[in-house]
Amino acid sequence: MLFSIFSVFTSAAAVSAAALPSSSSSSEKRGGGSISITPHDRWSSSIGVLGCKINPDRVAYWPSAPSCNNICVKVSANGRSVHLLKVDQSGGAHDISYDAWNYLSTGQSATAHPTYGGGIPATWEDAPMSACASLIREPHGRLAFSAANSMNFISSCPAGSWVAEHHALYNIANSACTYGFDEVCTMPPPSEGNQAKCPHQLGRQDPLKSQPVWNIDYGTGKKSLAQ
Repeated sequence: MLFSIFSVFTSAAAVSAAALPSSSSSSEKRGGGSISITPHDRWSSSIGVLGCKINPDRVAYWPSAPSCNNICVKVSANGRSVHLLKVDQSGGAHDISYDAWNYLSTGQSATAHPTYGGGIPATWEDAPMSACASLIREPHGRLAFSAANSMNFISSCPAGSWVAEHHALYNIANSACTYGFDEVCTMPPPSEGNQAKCPHQLGRQDPLKSQPVWNIDYGTGKKSLAQ
């Protein structure tokens, strides 16, 4: 994140292999409440979600760890609302993507009318995944993960949970989608190992330029390539 005074983030590359959901129960209780939302202008995912397969301008970066079920949240402020995918964990602040924050603050996109500012009083509530369906850009509507860096999280999600039933593994090495191959991998039977099988070698670092993820830079509205 651009502003350390709002929150401190753990590197997605370091955390994605170890992150665990806040609850593994498929009957997690829905929550909500009042928060102060702050802007986050750099894409990341602590659980290995691929930014090129979702809308990175609609993400929640919150203190609680992403879960296996309650991935979609609704945030409201100033008479406006947005739905966000909760796929990263912050160091303490309730950050949301800069474009979403700018919209809740001003009613306009950060690319059209970028603004500066800090915390905005808001309310949030868990929402059904159907409300976030338009934010998922994977061809079959699944939440796409890096096959090389997300298996600890995926394997912690029990059968019947939303992530367990609606995820896809891609041979893309990082959540910013700058390395690897834009190809779907499959998990073999347990007797054949616990690594995904892909058309190319799993985890290769070949440059990938066909799946860019763009940040919207704070205060300028200009786009820069996520790294």
